[in-house]
Amino acid sequence: MTLPLAHVEANQRPASTITDAAIDAAQQHLRDVLAIAIEHRLPHAAVVVSDARCELAVALTEAYRRCLPTATFIDFDAVSPEAVLATFATLAAGDLVILIQSTSFRLEAFRIRIELFKRALKVIEHPHLSRMHGEEALYYIASLAYDPAYYRGVGQALKARIDRASSGVVDSGGERLVFASPFEPAKLNIGDYSGMNNVGGQFPIGEVFTEALDLEAVNGRVRIFVFGDTAFQVNKPERPITLVISKGRVSDVIDSTPEFDQVLANIRADEGEVWLRELGFGMNRAFTQERLVSDIGTYERMCGIHLSLGAKHGVYNKPNIKRATARYHVDVFAVTQAVYLDDDVVYRNGAWQV
Repeated sequence: MTLPLAHVEANQRPASTITDAAIDAAQQHLRDVLAIAIEHRLPHAAVVVSDARCELAVALTEAYRRCLPTATFIDFDAVSPEAVLATFATLAAGDLVILIQSTSFRLEAFRIRIELFKRALKVIEHPHLSRMHGEEALYYIASLAYDPAYYRGVGQALKARIDRASSGVVDSGGERLVFASPFEPAKLNIGDYSGMNNVGGQFPIGEVFTEALDLEAVNGRVRIFVFGDTAFQVNKPERPITLVISKGRVSDVIDSTPEFDQVLANIRADEGEVWLRELGFGMNRAFTQERLVSDIGTYERMCGIHLSLGAKHGVYNKPNIKRATARYHVDVFAVTQAVYLDDDVVYRNGAWQV
């Protein structure tokens, strides 16, 4: 079966790659997500709000139809925002909302996921799907596979190891970035919501993240092979860019590109300097240095290390950074040869070793 690419001129359409077999795979992955991660079951209701503006959105909607035959399905482009909100108003705590978005739905001033969480609803969000087509759509479908033994076992082990570490090193192939500080308590995005206020979030999942307790204790060099550009898309330069980090800030850049220079210029114009904050341990094995997708928020789960540039990090507060003036959180992805916590190797040969 070939799925239509709605609202795209014929001569701009990539060759369709989402076959029946791919939709079958999506169905199985999402069935596991719903049952194991979200723990959705009757009599709780489910509402799926989707559009048909790209092939991947159409494919995911079909997969959810197979998984949730009693759910309410809403075509976002066929109804008014008021109609969508009215449907949400009928839901009770513990019910499920799924948002399948080629871009990002806008309901006036309504911040969808946050407001739904306030109502104690479960949420699965798939945004910016139109950025991924062709082979990337298949990578995205593969990234939805939910292996609870891997995500929960390795994820919890990584958190435990991070939380007791007094230092860490990212080896990016000849360059070392040294975290001479303990870390903030690690946060989990592994499809285990026990003990959390909210159930669900943006999918795909697969990440443990932290940052240095003392940001100025981060020094050294790190080679990055991908960064998020000003359009929030994955930008892969011809050769890795080397960041020189001094007291937690970018002090120099080697082998930069005009696009990356613009990212740094934007941060400096508004924040004065470029802080390095998040240390992300990506766990999703569907994404690698060779298997990329264009949406930076999706690729953030890539199996390996990602970092953030800019002062903004809503999870951790730092006394020397004012939250009100912190504007940027730009993801960059390290060439990850090895990762050390204290003297233990926790990543090597493309996999976590915990």
